[in-house]
Amino acid sequence: MTEPGRERVALPAELALAMLRDMVRIRRLEERCADLYGQLKIRGFLHLYIGEEAVAVGAVRALAADDAIVATYREHGHALVRGMPAGVLMAEMYGKREGCCRGYGGSMHLFDAERRLYGGNAIVGGGLPLAAGLALADRMLDRRRVTAAFFGEGAVAEGAFHESMNLAALWKLPVAFFCENNYYAMGTALARSESQTDLCAKAASFGVPTLKADGMDVVAVHQAATQAVRAVRAGAGPFFVEFQTYRYRAHSMFDPDLYRDKAEIEAWKQRGPIHNLTRRLKEEGRLTEEAFLAIDAEAMREVDEAVAFAEAGTWESVADLARDVYTAEQTS
Repeated sequence: MTEPGRERVALPAELALAMLRDMVRIRRLEERCADLYGQLKIRGFLHLYIGEEAVAVGAVRALAADDAIVATYREHGHALVRGMPAGVLMAEMYGKREGCCRGYGGSMHLFDAERRLYGGNAIVGGGLPLAAGLALADRMLDRRRVTAAFFGEGAVAEGAFHESMNLAALWKLPVAFFCENNYYAMGTALARSESQTDLCAKAASFGVPTLKADGMDVVAVHQAATQAVRAVRAGAGPFFVEFQTYRYRAHSMFDPDLYRDKAEIEAWKQRGPIHNLTRRLKEEGRLTEEAFLAIDAEAMREVDEAVAFAEAGTWESVADLARDVYTAEQTS
């Protein structure tokens, strides 16, 4: 288990509390999703982000509203922080028409063009070429936008990663490559799948600047992401950040999680992002236990309302089964 160096960084109280709220919102929503999955309310695959909340919260808050986000199948937190209403997100998980993709996408394919959230991609590394393409379009149209590509360390072993990094570096594309290294790609430890476990070294081989950050510390995440985004927006080309984090749950709800020692999981929980920020704010006199409980209660209410919205939603008509799959043949 790797512990990156931790430095205390000053953070405005308003931003710190906002990031705490977002992490609690993600945690409570995903805990409810796990319960609903057990009740067969949510079907298909479900990959939870519990334990990794600091990465989505700290990094997404470093982006501008017109920047693009490309994420993985563990993207519920990114969507929520980006501004997708919890009810719309939950309706998509249920497969209801009121979801962001009319219920067609489900957990792994959350998409919101208005908020420039381009997936939710179910294929490991599948979002990386999309991120390069979005960035290329921005560069060709002379738009000062950044595309943030979130992906796990397992994607670094994929050809799509190397192709995307190579083109981004070669053409100086405005991409912030945000690697969420949770050390276990599906069920395989990093050291068992990659001969070079220093992920920054791989990115650096393309001449791309890199950073490592403590992915369990939302303040450190926000600082690193802000540094990367500023450099990319200034026209310096791509930037790679490795966020060293850890998921508490198994890879997916189907995963028996037999490949990790339980003591390791408990050790990482002691560094949990919500616990650490809460403790820090209390030590600094910027948060009381009563205030934290109020934040938690507010998040629970939001989740309750989201579930009620999804439950009251409507199923897509069977008549629309082929919608967006086939189109009528045009004759002239």
